[in-house]
Amino acid sequence: MDSDKNTEDVFSRLLKGEIITPQDPEAHRLREAAYVTKELLLKMNNSSDPLEIRSILSQITGAPIHESTTIFTPIAINYGKNIKFGKNVFINFNCTILDLGGIIIDDNVLIAPNVNLISEAHPLEPENRQSLVPGLVHIKKNAWIGANATILSGVTIGENAIVAAGAAVVKDVPDNAIVGGIPAKTIKMV
Repeated sequence: MDSDKNTEDVFSRLLKGEIITPQDPEAHRLREAAYVTKELLLKMNNSSDPLEIRSILSQITGAPIHESTTIFTPIAINYGKNIKFGKNVFINFNCTILDLGGIIIDDNVLIAPNVNLISEAHPLEPENRQSLVPGLVHIKKNAWIGANATILSGVTIGENAIVAAGAAVVKDVPDNAIVGGIPAKTIKMV
């Protein structure tokens, strides 16, 4: 391991796109952080007070959550510090956010129930499968993610784009596109 990796935090390395192997000396920190987040999620997911939900979510992300943002609980998050929320974001029930690779949700984004935002994956080769491969997920302004959609690692959803219900998005979606299917393909432009 080179000296930069010895001094750089595992979470910073993930945001830079570095693959983390199970042998990484800081790999244990990923699960430790997840349990800290889970403890806060238990409180947040049992609240019906929007102010309390935003306050706890702010603790999870380490950044203020704008008062115009609404989260309907329950929600599942594995880390939290790598999520950036814009203003006037709406997230409906049962959203799962795996953010070790980074998740950016811009202003005016709508996220329907049971959506999965997944910024991490694993290598295809069986001998390396336990490693973690990060990839930033970016949902740009005014996008709408339909119910039961999954946005996978490394994907950007363009401004004003719509992801149809049940879609599995494996590649970038252009601005103003409507995509659907598994894997998602462009249906039309709006």
